[in-house]
Amino acid sequence: MGELGRTEALRLAGLTAAADPGMERFARLVTRFLRVPVALVSLLEPDRQVFPGMVGLAEPWATERGTPLSHSFCQHVVTTGRPLILTDTRLDSLTCASLAIPDLQVIAYAGMPLTDADGHVLGSLCAIDHHPRDWTADELQDLEDLTAACSVELRLRIASERTRRDRDHARLLLRASVELGHSHDLADLARRLRNLFQGPTEPSYVGLLLADGRGLWRVVDPEDVRPVEVAIDRLDMNADFPSTQAMREQRTVFVPDREALVAGFSADAVAGYDSLSLRSALCVPLMRGRGVLMWCWSAAHLLEVTEEAVLTAVGGYASQAVERTLFVENRLSTAEQLQAAMLTELPSVPGLDMAALYLPATDQDMVGGDWYDAYRLQHPPASGQWSLMLSIGDVIGHDVQAATVMGQVRSMLRQATLAHAAHSPAAALKAVDSAFEALPLGPGATAVHARLDPGDGRWLLTWSNAGHPPPLVRTPDGEVTTLGAHDLMLLGTPDGVARHDREHPLPRGSVLLLYTDGLVERRDNDIDESVRETAATLAAIGDRPLPMVLETLAHRLEDMPQRDDVAVLVVRVT
Repeated sequence: MGELGRTEALRLAGLTAAADPGMERFARLVTRFLRVPVALVSLLEPDRQVFPGMVGLAEPWATERGTPLSHSFCQHVVTTGRPLILTDTRLDSLTCASLAIPDLQVIAYAGMPLTDADGHVLGSLCAIDHHPRDWTADELQDLEDLTAACSVELRLRIASERTRRDRDHARLLLRASVELGHSHDLADLARRLRNLFQGPTEPSYVGLLLADGRGLWRVVDPEDVRPVEVAIDRLDMNADFPSTQAMREQRTVFVPDREALVAGFSADAVAGYDSLSLRSALCVPLMRGRGVLMWCWSAAHLLEVTEEAVLTAVGGYASQAVERTLFVENRLSTAEQLQAAMLTELPSVPGLDMAALYLPATDQDMVGGDWYDAYRLQHPPASGQWSLMLSIGDVIGHDVQAATVMGQVRSMLRQATLAHAAHSPAAALKAVDSAFEALPLGPGATAVHARLDPGDGRWLLTWSNAGHPPPLVRTPDGEVTTLGAHDLMLLGTPDGVARHDREHPLPRGSVLLLYTDGLVERRDNDIDESVRETAATLAAIGDRPLPMVLETLAHRLEDMPQRDDVAVLVVRVT
């Protein structure tokens, strides 16, 4: 763990083989105070030494600003943690075979350890002469003082980078609390978790594993399948992996490097991680034994206290998102079947193309009072001429009670339409008004009831609106008309209030959009403005296939809490 801490401190210091003005200044001061031809600020990386501060080196080393470890005296300072003072490097058993002697002409050497605040030796500040030299006490004291000042500079840089990273962690927590709360299914949750992490310490893999009683199965985002998800898609609960240990023991498990993986886990775990070039992992159990959230890195990783706290907190947010998503999915399965049984299968009508969409509210019973209806009828009767009846409506509420009322309203509206010889939409709504006076069916509803009649290369829309959001009509030139005329609400309307039929022509290529208020109501937006925005969307995309139109309209709702049902019915004159 000491070498990990040293490597992490080097990374935080942000110094490489590139020249750094501050480190160059220390190298110049060494040459001036000790009167030597060469001075280096040398930092030891795993497989080489680099010189962010350098004076006096010959080529090619001056350009490369670094050497392999075969040319390094700095490594001995780092290993021992003590100064290395040599009058003649050729006479010392530790250094006499070093390639730095013939290649860099390092004959006399004085190097002092550069340290961080935790005592890790990051490298050395060294003075070099090309001839044997007895270093005086004053020279060594000057070098020690300069080394102390250089170490302070390194510590300030490390502390500054840690402060910046702490700010990034705080931002990450804020993003996580918002992003994960908006996930709408498990695959989307996995995608959002991955997108949270960016920057130099970004994990190579972020995985969500859920428990099913027998083991852990991996949640896969179909749009971004990772190699680990193909290689290891499921783990038996007794498997000796970091993730299963975290699950069994319900505690955070951290594996800092491959050595810890080999020492603590099975050969299968080591082989699996090796095959995917993963070297470290953090596994956090989800609440209530739901599963495990894991982060993996392709190199050894030092987990600091702040980072561990942040990732554990993200695990808590993920747990809440999983609980909510599983709850919604369980209710959705039953509710969708119920709602599907209540909604109409769209008929086939020559000259018309139709598509429909229903989205339940996510915070209630996943089934509600929004509906659409479409059915053919002969108009006039026995004429052989088929018309199309259309309805869209919204019973207040989004629960099973609202769905029950919705089914009754839709059936009564059909019956009232069929019972009226002229199939007047207004007459049907008026008949339903009368029927509801005797039935305590709830706080109210809105509806648009319409008829489409063919003729002369176009269709004629006849409609009546009982307090519902206005239909939208797009003509082939892209212009959208809002059919804003309407009467009072359907349920609770006082006796004697008239309802009216209105007409609008639909030439070939026209698109009629009927929808419920869930599509346009926003807490932060006026509903009229939302209707205008929907009209603009229809103008832009109305010439596309109808399923794509519905998909685009639904996509606008993805990042907003779905507090109300949404029903959409769209018809194109072909």
